[in-house]
Amino acid sequence: MTWIPKPKVSHPGLPRNSKGLTHRDYEGALSTLCAGCGHDSVTSAIVHAAWDLEIEPHQVAKMSGIGCSSKTPAYFLAASHGFNSVHGRMPSVTTGANLAHRGLFYLGVSGDGDTASIGLGQFVHAMRRRLNMLYIVENNGVYGLTKGQFSASSDTGSLNKKGEPNPYPAIDPALLAMQMGATFVAKSFSGDKEQLVPLIKAGMKHRGFALIDVVSPCVSFNNHEGSTMSYTYMREHDEEITAIDLVHPRDEITAQYAPGSIQDVTMHDGTTLRLRKADATYDPTDRLRSIAYYQDHHAKGEVVTGLLYVDPKSNELHDILGTTDTPLRELNVKDLCPGSSILAEINQSFR
Repeated sequence: MTWIPKPKVSHPGLPRNSKGLTHRDYEGALSTLCAGCGHDSVTSAIVHAAWDLEIEPHQVAKMSGIGCSSKTPAYFLAASHGFNSVHGRMPSVTTGANLAHRGLFYLGVSGDGDTASIGLGQFVHAMRRRLNMLYIVENNGVYGLTKGQFSASSDTGSLNKKGEPNPYPAIDPALLAMQMGATFVAKSFSGDKEQLVPLIKAGMKHRGFALIDVVSPCVSFNNHEGSTMSYTYMREHDEEITAIDLVHPRDEITAQYAPGSIQDVTMHDGTTLRLRKADATYDPTDRLRSIAYYQDHHAKGEVVTGLLYVDPKSNELHDILGTTDTPLRELNVKDLCPGSSILAEINQSFR
């Protein structure tokens, strides 16, 4: 991973939160992603959310796996703890870190390949165990680092760069999360900062497993016709974009639209993404109705965005296991080895 540090210069008039920190204090290295990549918009939203929440960077553990999305933690919260894990193994590494030190905010950034392909099993078990973390999927429907092959979120019939259709059904992280025990599930669009920032803030404050599945356009390979995860009903395939060695600069794609409305967003290759924002009457606390609502609009070719489901009374892994509040590194020998009499009591409890 190429690391390009930002100049340590900032305007003295930048606003500061109660910790005395500016937005610059929540940034990281310069991005090496393609200009116009939706992932950089997600990075900006994370910086904004962490600054608003007044979370000091050293209180955050940012975790990732492998892929374009997994590079992005280098671009925010430079003073945070961080771990770039093996492909698809971010949930298990995060589980270990969380169990060892429950006092940090755990923020995982992954992609549709890292999450829904090689890491699917770990993703599912982190949800069902209610690991206390915010898990962001930067979902573009392609393997961008290896030139645009189908990812697990690509819909049946979507086309690859050679025009060949995908024969397999898609795995939907948001729908899967609602079914597998996640207690906070949201969907958003990287270009809708007005919606994404509050969702990230809510996800970081949620007690339990929080998922935000973010439609994040790939400026080089966003050519999937009929996709309902990253691109809805792609109508064209541009060979010049898919057979790529040089990525020309693109403008960031943004969108603003009212709750309950539908917004068509034109992608860089001329195709259209159709977004529907959940309206004010939507009840996100009813899991079964949330699933039905999501699937109903999915069948209409609409990507529902906003808070899809939340359990306001949720618990998390430490509650389930009854672990100590003290970080493991702060436990002494007496805490870890209380003596044979205590061991005898524990053994007796299993008889």
